Amino acid sequence: MKKIFSLLVLALILSCGGQKKIIETNPDAIKPVAQTTEESISKSVSNSSSLVSNTISLETIKASLEYLASDELEGRNTGSKGIEKAAVFIENHFKANHIKPYFETYRDSFNIETVIGYNVVGYLEGNDPKLKNEFVILGAHYDHIGTAKAVNGDVIANGANDDASGTVAVLEWAKHFAKTKSNKRSVLFTLYAAEEMGLKGSEHLAKRLKKQNIDLYTMINFEMIGVPRATTEIMAYMSGYEKSNLAKQLNVYGGSEMIGFFPKAKEFNLFQRSDNYPFYNAFKVPAHAISTFDFTNFEYYHHVDDEADKMDFNHMTNFISKMVPALEGMINAPTKVIKMNNE
Repeated sequence: MKKIFSLLVLALILSCGGQKKIIETNPDAIKPVAQTTEESISKSVSNSSSLVSNTISLETIKASLEYLASDELEGRNTGSKGIEKAAVFIENHFKANHIKPYFETYRDSFNIETVIGYNVVGYLEGNDPKLKNEFVILGAHYDHIGTAKAVNGDVIANGANDDASGTVAVLEWAKHFAKTKSNKRSVLFTLYAAEEMGLKGSEHLAKRLKKQNIDLYTMINFEMIGVPRATTEIMAYMSGYEKSNLAKQLNVYGGSEMIGFFPKAKEFNLFQRSDNYPFYNAFKVPAHAISTFDFTNFEYYHHVDDEADKMDFNHMTNFISKMVPALEGMINAPTKVIKMNNE
């Protein structure tokens, strides 16, 4: 009751006082956006939850990524023995943290000619009797290309940044929400195969969920978050920035400017090139990719030297931790504040 009373007092103070403002990072959209009382309360709740939880650790992030990007997994090509080991690792993580399968099993299976692929899907039901009927999807692709041009006899393309880093981030958030039980909306933690074959895994899952007519609020795909951007840049950027107000709202909930505008995103067609795109196509809701790789800060894309020892684990831990209150704010907002912009 004390916590509820405090929040009510906070709401009164904020409604009487001047509203804080957040400036969008898109140079083409510089109009200040007022932070609403509803958003302020959500941010306060999420920050409180984040402070009392201690679920994210550099040690587990490092251990998970080192395994997923190890030579043992042979580059995680879809249909290979290596990606099967990765799928089992993800399933075991979900089981250990009491995250249920959304379907009959954790695996969402599909075929590409003779190749059998598996998306791995974990489900955490929301704790609000009404909002639990709405879904947020957090995803990343756990496959890679298997092998690449040999360098000093090494042909295994380990895919540490691409996208074991995003996979580990999703697993860490799954663990966090399972332990804190702080999600009002239901969350699907989705790891995709066959991204490297043309977004085939995410396309299959998006169509399947659309047939089930789930009420999807937002979808975020995390793509290559293993290395930091320059200190002069915002921590991460979002593809399709101008298509919705998602980045702005995440910054409000997170309490700082974490997600920015990347001018070259449209030139590189990034919105259409990542696993967010099939969900945007199927549901026409805010579905974006967030990344810290901007083509200037890592030279081993689809290269055998995309290995765990090239990752910045302090950066990864910082990014994953800072995203927690932003994700909590989005998942727990009392109404659907995040929307598509008029295009």
